[in-house]
Amino acid sequence: MLYDTLLVVPLFMAAAGVWVAILGPTDSLNDPAVPAGLQRLSWLLILLLFFGIFWRRAGQTLGMQAWRIKLVTDSGGSPTWRQVAVRLLGALLSALSLGAGYWWRFVPPHRRYWHDRLSQTYLVLIPKDR
Repeated sequence: MLYDTLLVVPLFMAAAGVWVAILGPTDSLNDPAVPAGLQRLSWLLILLLFFGIFWRRAGQTLGMQAWRIKLVTDSGGSPTWRQVAVRLLGALLSALSLGAGYWWRFVPPHRRYWHDRLSQTYLVLIPKDR
């Protein structure tokens, strides 16, 4: 997760730069150059595209490749765009519930995060090549 954050944050910054170039700077620090709603929508779109492209193409982001983790659907294939969106929104729900959706991983019998269950996906560990 930390590795992917190091890739996504510069994308957020670039998007803010694009919006400032389009909307123009402001004269006051109290008046933001980019409206909060537009900024949040940009972040959501960046997250959807970042994770969606990586998960749909190979099942892994660059950070997941480093840890040999892959996202697959319950049927063993690559997730659809709908599953990507549901997984991201489910992860947000998991985080906003004081982490309850992440702790759910330790509850038998399925041992899956809320966002795994909602999106019908799960993470697998890829064995090391010898």
